[in-house]
Amino acid sequence: MAAEFLKNDVQTVNPNQPVVLTTSIGCNKGYVYHRPESGIITLRGVVNCPNACFATYQATVNCNIAIPSTGTVGPISIALAIDGEGIPTSTAIAMPAAVAAEPPTDANFYNVTSTAIIRVPKGCCYNLSVENTSAGATPTDPAPSILVKNANLVVDRIA
Repeated sequence: MAAEFLKNDVQTVNPNQPVVLTTSIGCNKGYVYHRPESGIITLRGVVNCPNACFATYQATVNCNIAIPSTGTVGPISIALAIDGEGIPTSTAIAMPAAVAAEPPTDANFYNVTSTAIIRVPKGCCYNLSVENTSAGATPTDPAPSILVKNANLVVDRIA
């Protein structure tokens, strides 16, 4: 079972906020649920074996990210997040040399990909999202908004 979510348009994503996605291929078994035009996907802990304690999913995100023309040059990042908390091992970082032109062109974007294995306890649900986890260029700078384009999130039920 696999479900796919995407968003091709350029969108501005504020710090610690999810990338808004649309359903491309839905889950016909109800294990993965997505409310249209939301950035949150619900993973259900439905198990097929009476002795299983977890449902296991593999989530892979691929997207292009850039710094808006109003931003400051510095590292930018996205990560998969469970219930609003980023999964540190899923952080994907880019270091653009310049801010995006207005309007942004493909040359302004950096492609990033990340994967995480997520185990959902039997009978529970986790909310999965792709979030802007960028920090300020220096410790005193505020976290920046980023541009996200061609976002694609694939969720596979692997056990």
